[in-house]
Amino acid sequence: MMNTQTNSKSAYFTWCIALVMAFTHLNMRAQSYVGNVMDNYAGVHSVLYNPANVYDSPFSADINIVSASGYLGSDFVGLSFSDLLSSGGDFDFDTSAERYPSDNNHFFTNIDILGPSFMFNVGEKQSFAITTRLRGLFNLNNIDGNLYEQISDGFEIGNDFDFDSKDLNTTIHLFSEIGVSYGRELLNTQEHFLKGGLTLKYLLGAGGLFASSPELSGNYNGTTNILNTQGSLSYGTTEGFVDDSPEFGNSQSGFGADIGFVYEYRKRIVDETVQGKRAQQYKLKMAVAITDIGSVGYNNSENTDYDLNGSVNAVEFEFKDLDQVLEDNYTGNTSTVKQKILLPTALQIMADYYIGKRWYVGVHTGLSLRNSGLANANTLINTATLSPRWESKWISVYSPLGLRQYGDLAWGLGFRLGPLTLGSGSILTNLISDSSKNADFYVGLKVPLYKKITY
Repeated sequence: MMNTQTNSKSAYFTWCIALVMAFTHLNMRAQSYVGNVMDNYAGVHSVLYNPANVYDSPFSADINIVSASGYLGSDFVGLSFSDLLSSGGDFDFDTSAERYPSDNNHFFTNIDILGPSFMFNVGEKQSFAITTRLRGLFNLNNIDGNLYEQISDGFEIGNDFDFDSKDLNTTIHLFSEIGVSYGRELLNTQEHFLKGGLTLKYLLGAGGLFASSPELSGNYNGTTNILNTQGSLSYGTTEGFVDDSPEFGNSQSGFGADIGFVYEYRKRIVDETVQGKRAQQYKLKMAVAITDIGSVGYNNSENTDYDLNGSVNAVEFEFKDLDQVLEDNYTGNTSTVKQKILLPTALQIMADYYIGKRWYVGVHTGLSLRNSGLANANTLINTATLSPRWESKWISVYSPLGLRQYGDLAWGLGFRLGPLTLGSGSILTNLISDSSKNADFYVGLKVPLYKKITY
């Protein structure tokens, strides 16, 4: 049965569920640099998506002071942000938010803070970057929306329903990383250019929470108020994740890597709008990268396996926490294990076409290489973004239009004004839609040191 540390771990399982519920009651949170990373002047930010970008940039050096990005969404709830902003704090989520329960709803959050970081050139054919980041990732995958709704709102007498969740899992992970990126020229002819890059990361994990169930099914009898369940549930926490304020004092280490390549078709163009002072370096650019290869291993993690074949009176959910309901009604076995939490490995594909007169159109596709049914792993949301932009040395303006997994069409706006970057890949959609399912926002401050000749 359960050891003396179960209460601590159970409290975190309750916190996990509470966090999920809180996410359905949040407005716009923060960002993912949507649109900005295709800017040729994105500098060290573009290295996060493809380490080859560290080489052959318009900068002699680029120094990030601090940047914050984040992404928040769910296919369970949709909000009218215009109503939310005009409500004066009186917005009623329970009555005004649209809900879309299904057999496999998803919730996700990605918070990324880029700390002091810089990139610099070494000679003519190679460049380096050093980056520091703090990242918080949350996924809840494949949960039955009807069950989630009843647990969060309370079971309704007389309302019978069935539920069946397969590959239900949730992972929360907080960690920091120090990355060293190296990029260099691989091919350079009159019209063709190829560069490659590699980032090696040292990871410090503050801890995480993980839970999974291969199958959780059952039914609720609205007459007897009994919830019948079949299946199993495994959940745990890392040793460093034992109170409401996770710290890096007990951090565990791990390693990660990114690898990428960039090809440019360099049909050299002189833009007449600037009297020949600006030579556009490429007509077409194509890039591919694999990011976030790796994991963090946690010793002495605590894991509890529950047999969920049984029944429980739904009244218990009204005055007990979820962990207490589990402990009082189901058999659980707790063990101490070494647990790996996998990074959200993804395939990044980009293409950028120069139209002329400083106008570009870029395409960015991010595809998760981790299946949403995989336990003890974070995953990124699959996206495809088309982003036209006007770009110059000191100013860039872009308006990304994207399709996002588990969400709808997203339309945003962003700009770079010298050292300041600000934008969102969904702000325009959030303002005009009656039911937005995701939101992002980003801001950054850096010190760009331009080369004498820009391109």
